[in-house]
Amino acid sequence: MAGGKIRKARHQQQHLQGGIPFEKSKGQHILKNPMLVETIVQKAGIKPTDVVLEIGPGTGNLTKKLLEVSKSVVAIELDPRMVLELNRRFQGTPYSNRLKVIQGDILKSELPYFDICVANIPYQISSPLTFKLLSHHSVFRCAVIMFQREFAMRLVANPGDNLYCRLSVNTQLLARVSHLLKVGRNNFKPPPKVDSSVVRIEPRRPLPPVSFKEWDGLIRLCFNRKNKTLGSIFKQKSVLSLLEKNYKTMQALQQAQNGQMEEEKPSTDDLAVLADMIEDLSMDSYGVKDEDEMDVEEDDMMVGGSEKSDFKEMIMGILKQGDFAEKRASKLTQVDFLYLLSLFKKAGIHFA
Repeated sequence: MAGGKIRKARHQQQHLQGGIPFEKSKGQHILKNPMLVETIVQKAGIKPTDVVLEIGPGTGNLTKKLLEVSKSVVAIELDPRMVLELNRRFQGTPYSNRLKVIQGDILKSELPYFDICVANIPYQISSPLTFKLLSHHSVFRCAVIMFQREFAMRLVANPGDNLYCRLSVNTQLLARVSHLLKVGRNNFKPPPKVDSSVVRIEPRRPLPPVSFKEWDGLIRLCFNRKNKTLGSIFKQKSVLSLLEKNYKTMQALQQAQNGQMEEEKPSTDDLAVLADMIEDLSMDSYGVKDEDEMDVEEDDMMVGGSEKSDFKEMIMGILKQGDFAEKRASKLTQVDFLYLLSLFKKAGIHFA
């Protein structure tokens, strides 16, 4: 038993730079290829006047190149050992007064002002970090981020692609996303188990005029079975019951306020609902594996009376009005979903 623990400890500490053991469990994979670092910095398009936010700087290989081309760098690092190493590395150099190192968890930290974000991040924070950046109140030009390759390809996927999913739709609603380059696992120390990709994310400003809570409700519903027709999805008893409950609740509220309810305005604070992708953080759960495990209840759907039947007809009528009944979520664009949401909203149907 003791021998096993010793071997494990040796294995955990065999990847060193500056005497620091890297911890895979924390997603610490340091870029070691200087040509790749140079390429990432070039593709970021950094100006001499830019303030750069670097997330997870590690031992500073990318940080040094960022300092060479920018006005200043703000680096946020969780590991206190790496923070110490960064400060040691640049202490007494011309860069020291242009580098600010903050120790902390990026997901719990308030983002500073920055023009461009460049990051080689722990892959387990990919989704929440993406939406944290996109909900940042200060306008920034772009983020250039290293992601696990499959996650990256989901970000940039188009309607009809196998990897097109909720993540694709939600991200592309808020940003223009482009794939910059593929990065093999051997460019890191220690090498991760998967390949990576660098993606450029340019936030859209202003934000789309939509309630993100309503948007998220619709998108979750449609992508639960993305290869089924919307007509089939919206005939499900559970879906109709939920929408009818929301419908009656909103009608009651409107009557209580004499029809004077204020329209909900889009807010970056609501973007948090789009980042709530617990089930999506596992790469396996983005797929459609559960689609065949669910049977749509159509025949015994609305045997509860004419009122429920009328509501079902109203929902089907909305889908037919926009020519959506026979379409599938996997083929629809952001514009399609925005139009569909507007049709439901006009009819008083809510998803949040």
